[in-house]
Amino acid sequence: MTDEPHADDCDLVRFALDDGIARVTIDRPDARNALNAQVRTELKRVVGRIADSDVRVVVLTGADEAKAFVAGADVSELRERDTFEQREASRRPRVYEAVADLPQPVVARLNGHALGGGCELALACDVRVAHERAKLGQPEINLGLIPGGGGTQRLPRLVGEGQAMRLILTGELVSAEEARELGLVDVVCTDEEFDERVDDIARSMADKSPLALELGKEAIRASSRLGLEDGLDYEANLFVQLFSSHDKNEGIDAFFEERDPEWEGR
Repeated sequence: MTDEPHADDCDLVRFALDDGIARVTIDRPDARNALNAQVRTELKRVVGRIADSDVRVVVLTGADEAKAFVAGADVSELRERDTFEQREASRRPRVYEAVADLPQPVVARLNGHALGGGCELALACDVRVAHERAKLGQPEINLGLIPGGGGTQRLPRLVGEGQAMRLILTGELVSAEEARELGLVDVVCTDEEFDERVDDIARSMADKSPLALELGKEAIRASSRLGLEDGLDYEANLFVQLFSSHDKNEGIDAFFEERDPEWEGR
């Protein structure tokens, strides 16, 4: 493991660590937290440090002053790029893959609009908790484009092909409540309960064995890539791996002794 992750060399991404929970904030309120090249670079830098750290859970959000999670990509940058420049910018791993591939669970705190690249960044997270004022969508079609950060692939897996077609091909934005009904977000909260609910979910995960969190996430993610039989085999293999861990024995001992387990992540 590396030293404690930080964002000391970042201007547009903030980082705070709270008892195993990393809180990462995109802080570009003057542009509604839009993803320009600097934000993407800094976010990938911070995420890379988190991946190799003792962090157990990540909460990803946008600066509250913007009343947005991420309002989208920086359109002015897109206008200036030609095909070759965009091909280079689209080279993987991009920020979306960096977030999706984190071994730790990632909770998207959708404090406002998540549009275009912002919606795709939310899709790359594992759990999405939305403020009731949030709107989500893939409006790239209105610019003569299509989603290019995973939206055409991740969105159908969450909401089904028909709904994904509707959202992507019309560019329609949906409210937080409709997004919940579609399966695009998991929880919708009022202003009074929003932060408490995000913290409850993150803390509930952080209180679990880091090994079980990592392998549980890996197994669930594999369900969208593998057929059922292969997925069952993969799950069984990951399940068996945990039987060589200290945390498995500690969890069972704590259960029988009616106490809280003391996880060591090994």
